[in-house]
Amino acid sequence: MIKGIIAKASITINAPVAIVWGALTKPKLIKRYMFGTNVFTDWQVGSSIIWRGEWKGKTYEDKGKIIKFEKERLLQYGHYSPLSGIPDISENYHTVTMELEKKGNKTSVSLSQDNNSTDEEREHSEKNWRIMLESMKKLLEQDLMEGPYD
Repeated sequence: MIKGIIAKASITINAPVAIVWGALTKPKLIKRYMFGTNVFTDWQVGSSIIWRGEWKGKTYEDKGKIIKFEKERLLQYGHYSPLSGIPDISENYHTVTMELEKKGNKTSVSLSQDNNSTDEEREHSEKNWRIMLESMKKLLEQDLMEGPYD
């Protein structure tokens, strides 16, 4: 169920779907483009997902659950960050959805994050997601040119 104001970001990456999917699901790669975060999950629907790291000098441990997992097509999870300062209750979780679409030898990545309470929060989320997607694009396109991406 979609709720609140929705943040959106998208990008086309010059890499096959399998490579982009690997970047979304391999913790070693996620750490390289997602602000240095360490991700812990088994990627099974209903399983927990934990993100640990440091953001602006503060350590964090965000959490959520895998909602949908369709290999090389769709990844959806709930997400809560204690750094938000709001209570850890289901109403305060975002749903993050990442959809992949093959475009020849390229892959289109469409991302949405629901439950933003204001347009300012949406804009902040969109900015962070665009930075993350650009970083993933740079990582994959450079690595594909330079050698193994894993």
